[in-house]
Amino acid sequence: MEKNDRFKKAEFAAMIGIVGNIILAALKWGIGIYSGSKALVADAVHSASDVAGSFAVYLGLRAAKQPPDEDHPYGHGKAELIAAIIVAVLLFLVGIEIGKSSFESFFSPIEPPKAIAILAVLISIIVKEAMYRYKYKLGKKLNSDALIVNAYEHRSDVYSSIAALIGIGCAVIGGRMGIEWLEYADPVAGLIVSLMILQMAWRLGKESIHSTLDHVLHEEDILEMRKTAESVEQVKRIDELHAREHGHYVIVDIKVSVDPTMTVEDGHRVGKEVKRKLLGLENVQNVFVHINPYREERIN
Repeated sequence: MEKNDRFKKAEFAAMIGIVGNIILAALKWGIGIYSGSKALVADAVHSASDVAGSFAVYLGLRAAKQPPDEDHPYGHGKAELIAAIIVAVLLFLVGIEIGKSSFESFFSPIEPPKAIAILAVLISIIVKEAMYRYKYKLGKKLNSDALIVNAYEHRSDVYSSIAALIGIGCAVIGGRMGIEWLEYADPVAGLIVSLMILQMAWRLGKESIHSTLDHVLHEEDILEMRKTAESVEQVKRIDELHAREHGHYVIVDIKVSVDPTMTVEDGHRVGKEVKRKLLGLENVQNVFVHINPYREERIN
């Protein structure tokens, strides 16, 4: 896939997230206020945070597609990971705020929400699940951590909406049947939503930070790279191979041993061939080759 095509698809997905979340947040907020549902208002705040999250992803994708320059010789791929971390932080803050608001509801008079709140939640579940499936599939295809995190952000909204649906439904039933304690199901649902958001924010943030800290691919993930480098006829041994994740692409550092009697020019030619073949692999953007003279003992 062409790099420009990759970024166009990813940016389009981010824009869909921004527009969709604005519409959903406004819908849930308006109906939440009208119906008096704490859970729906909390869910609306969650959707509003998704707007900021999708916008951060969009900006990250715009930055990540910039070519390498003098200050960033390895490219700008980590901009996507930074965007993913920002989304996780936003989720965490939203989770705390929703939990605080729902907890405070237990210490004030409460009214059961109007039944229209249920319709808003059902619409949210359908739209958010569709957005999750679309972005997750595209994120995997494009190898974009930012899109995948953003997809899980939509999935967290689905879970929170389901919790809100149960809470609102129980509260509506409690209000109509005169069961006062059941009316508190609405703020209880708000608390459950906040805990789910916090858990997801922690998991996504942890994964993104791990990838940002120059994480290298495990041995089983670089087998194809090893075989490709070994296929170069003059390569006698691979002394070292590290493939660093740099956002949506990989940068390879490799040390290979060649015949010690080989001229510098011939050794350079071998290194260029190793680099050419590795660059032909999917997601490999740059390769740094170091040539060692072959010895029985390994040279680091």
